Amino acid sequence: MVSDIWWLFNKYVKLSLRTPLWSLFNLIQPLIWLLIFGQLFQSMAHLPGFPAASYFDFFIPGVLVMTVLFGSSWSGVSLLREISAGTIDKMLVAPVSRLAIVVSRLLHAAVQVVIQTSIILVIATLLGSAVNLSLTGVLPAMLIVFLLGLTFSAVSNGLAMLLQREEPLVVLGNLMTMPLLFFSSAMVPESLMPGWIQSLAALNPVNYAVTAIRSALGATPSLTEYAIGLAVTFGFTVAAVAWAFTSFNAQRE
Repeated sequence: MVSDIWWLFNKYVKLSLRTPLWSLFNLIQPLIWLLIFGQLFQSMAHLPGFPAASYFDFFIPGVLVMTVLFGSSWSGVSLLREISAGTIDKMLVAPVSRLAIVVSRLLHAAVQVVIQTSIILVIATLLGSAVNLSLTGVLPAMLIVFLLGLTFSAVSNGLAMLLQREEPLVVLGNLMTMPLLFFSSAMVPESLMPGWIQSLAALNPVNYAVTAIRSALGATPSLTEYAIGLAVTFGFTVAAVAWAFTSFNAQRE
């Protein structure tokens, strides 16, 4: 199984390398948000109780999570295209582990968003960001990004098997990602949210991921906040991957 995962993962990496502009295209929207919203709401940092000296630095973890959500939501679309082309059926009649077919796709999506978010961190630093770019800050943050990439690519693949069509999958993906972002501390600290949004944020796993990344990249990291965010994200990842594999098996029997 491990060997199957490795070879299939390499296959998807080679496909991505043949179309590098598509991977870079996924960076455009998060970078636009970073540049525009980072300037538009910069005066918010002067509000009493704002948890950062700069709104730009506060917003960077939110942009990283946004990149993960936007990048991972297309994983299910490529799965449907492989099914339509007959590639998946050929794999199923070959001596290839079914788990490897699913896991290799999820790993590829997760590694891809880790690279994309790393590029965003570099660009943010060039623009004057003061986030913590030491290994003790970046590696824990990238671990959350990796798990979140696995999670939402698994959700996208599971929905693809359930819906069996690209159009509703794309629509549902957009309807899912935006509320998850807005009902989190990606753009606004929880202390400045209305009470009902704070209640929704407490139930939103993306909010815990944003908090964990912000803690890791902050000047004074909070081990407690990071540990809670890591635990919630990991649990969400396990549930999503298990559901994606179950959906794949149910539809391809």
